Amino acid sequence: MASLSQLVDNVVVNTFELTQPEIRIGRKADNDLRIDEISVSGYHAVIEAVPNAYLDGTVDYFITDRDSTNGTFVNEIRIDGRQRLNSQDMVRVGWNEFRFIDEDENALEKTAYILD
Repeated sequence: MASLSQLVDNVVVNTFELTQPEIRIGRKADNDLRIDEISVSGYHAVIEAVPNAYLDGTVDYFITDRDSTNGTFVNEIRIDGRQRLNSQDMVRVGWNEFRFIDEDENALEKTAYILD
C-alpha cells in the first residue's frame, strides 16, 4: 500500500493512504486530500495509481501538477507534466512537505520502468 506522510520539521504529523486510483490534492473541499493552506491552489495536483505494464499485480504512482500557482515539487525539482513517484521521494505541494512511501515497490519494478 502507498501513502503520503506529511512532515513538519522532518516529523510525520499526518499519513494519508492512497487507496483510490486517483487522489486529487488541493485547497477546495471536493479534493480527496484537502490542504487548507494559502500556498495550495484550489485544485493543485493529482496522484494516479496505474497498473505496471510489465509486472502483473504491481502499481506505479504518478503525480501531475494541475497548473498550480506555487508548483508541485518532487525531490525539490518543480515538475512540469506527469512525474513517476518512487518510494521515499519527497513531494512538496505549495509549502507542504510529504514523503511518498510505497511498501510494495521493489527493485524489479524500477528496472521494468527503465526498460520502458
